[in-house]
Amino acid sequence: MLKLTAKALACAAALSFAGLIQADESPIIIKFAHVVAEHTPKGQGALLFKKMAEERLPGKVRVEVYPNSSLFGDGKEMEALMLGDVHMLAPSLAKFEHYAKAIQIFDLPFLFDDMAAVDRFQQGPQGQALLKSMESKGITGLAYWHNGMKQLSSNKPLYEPKDARGLKFRVQSSAVLDEQFKALRAAPRKMSFAEVYQGLQTGVVNGTENTWSNYESQKVHEVQKYMTASDHGLIDYMVITNTKFWNGLPTDIRTELDAVLAEVSVEVNRQAAELNERSRQTIVEAGTTEIIPLTPEQRAKWRDAMRPVWKKFEDEIGADLIEAAEQANQVGVPGA
Repeated sequence: MLKLTAKALACAAALSFAGLIQADESPIIIKFAHVVAEHTPKGQGALLFKKMAEERLPGKVRVEVYPNSSLFGDGKEMEALMLGDVHMLAPSLAKFEHYAKAIQIFDLPFLFDDMAAVDRFQQGPQGQALLKSMESKGITGLAYWHNGMKQLSSNKPLYEPKDARGLKFRVQSSAVLDEQFKALRAAPRKMSFAEVYQGLQTGVVNGTENTWSNYESQKVHEVQKYMTASDHGLIDYMVITNTKFWNGLPTDIRTELDAVLAEVSVEVNRQAAELNERSRQTIVEAGTTEIIPLTPEQRAKWRDAMRPVWKKFEDEIGADLIEAAEQANQVGVPGA
């Protein structure tokens, strides 16, 4: 009888201890950092991911969002991810050239006709393969998030490629974007996103390229007299995570987070076009910047001036990949 009582007490103690462990179990913290304002497509996506993840996994996951370079800036966020100091990022696709050369395809000027073509390529086999192309370096791509097509800005009107000669343009840290402006006989200057306003205000650079929503959120229209509606390139983001961290999550939690991210991505990409249109209208109404539309003939001149950049990076990116991206401009192409 004494032995049974002792056994029962031991079992009760074990169950009690297990219950205490469960009760004290803290949620998994996911730090999601980015470098833009909260009301941009990326900013809204991060907040929606937080909301949905915490609703679907109550008490199991807590997502901490750090916008506007408040945790890590442009130059430090990738290093922080590799060290595990942050768990999710959504860098511009231009940031990955040192990790997978093929991702440079998204920086090629005038490659995609519109965002529908971008969607067809990213959701096709080649685009999906690019998400996994950095796993050997410890980075897993989870999704593509749109911002939109890029426009040119300057302190002088840009109607034709020759108008850009001699000007200093801010660029992201990208060899392709360097060559894009060199093809125009302009001078590219690498600069973090957070420094753009001051750089334009002080004349360190004369112009830049970005989407309407990024221009409006950073008030670039206050320090640029002209914006050319060029739609010459793409600013999209890849939502990425530390591969070891992601694979180390419990399977049920990781599966649910994947599902949440898929839903969030659809909504982010739907909202991106609407936000860019609203931002463009805000810039128009501010009255500080003249927006210059391009005729088909003018656009063709810009495209011809920048097209040699494709050839320059063909070996690094892959001719077949560039061809697949071009085919995505055609509606209904199988696999596009």
